[in-house]
Parts: sequence; structure tokens; C-alpha cells
Amino acid sequence: MPDFDAFAALLDYPVYVVTTAVGRERAGCLVGFAGQCSIRPVRFAVWISKANHTHAVASRAEFLVVHLLPRHRHDLAELFGGRTGDDTDKFADVRWTPGPGGAPVLADAAAHFAGRVHARTDGGDHTGFLLDPVDTRTTADGAPLTFRDVTDIDAGHPA
Repeated sequence: MPDFDAFAALLDYPVYVVTTAVGRERAGCLVGFAGQCSIRPVRFAVWISKANHTHAVASRAEFLVVHLLPRHRHDLAELFGGRTGDDTDKFADVRWTPGPGGAPVLADAAAHFAGRVHARTDGGDHTGFLLDPVDTRTTADGAPLTFRDVTDIDAGHPA
């Protein structure tokens, strides 16, 4: 097998906080595998680890909210990437409002969009969620938090 790790080590890309809700159950996690995948219609895919608490909720959800974090909000990346929703209410101490389907919209994100889940696909240890954007907001300028900015975070729910 080729050494894909050497190729991947050269990459730097935005990281996202993905949130969702089903009924009164809320969940959110830090996601590195995501991107726009269609122009017409506009579609965006996010990949969530099957080991992650958010995966169980997202698998039943109609909507996901995808957030870009400003570079100075490493603390939010740490919260959503370094802790597990199995034993932590990640929304207890952050500002948020309910979005489509009740999915939390983080007030301190640089930008976000809510997407209706169009399809789900098995990708191995992750599930891909193909989203149709239904609501987009951008509140800040500047570069978002990236993968290289968060390499110090130990996964709250390692695969």
C-alpha cells in the first residue's frame, strides 16, 4: 500500500464543527473531512466518525449545521473535538440558538450553513452525509481555523 500519510501530511484545510439534534438530544463534533462536492445543485459532504457520539444522532437527523470557526476560537475546537458527548454537554457553556430541526447554531462561529441531509453513505470508519444547504450565514472575515491549528487536540472519542 502506498504511503498516503506522506501525501496527507502536506495538506491543510478548514476544520468544521458539525452540530445536530433529534428531539431534545443535541450533539456536535469537530470534523476534518468535508467539502463542497457539487455546484448544481449545490451540495456539501461531511464525514463523521462512526465512533463519535454525534454520529448516532446525525444518523437520525434531518438537518446538520456546519460551522467554520475563527482562528482565535481554538477553545471551541477543543470542546467539540477533545471531549465526547457521551459524558459532556458540549452546549452547556457556549452561546447557541436552535436552527433548522433544532440543530444548534453556534453564535461564535465565523460562518455556518444548515443543510438538509440528502443522503448518507458508508465510507469505512466514517459515514458521509450529503447535505443540501438551506440557510447560510457569514459573520466574520478572515481565515478560518484549520487542521494545522488543531493538531494538538486529542480526540475525545478516539476511533
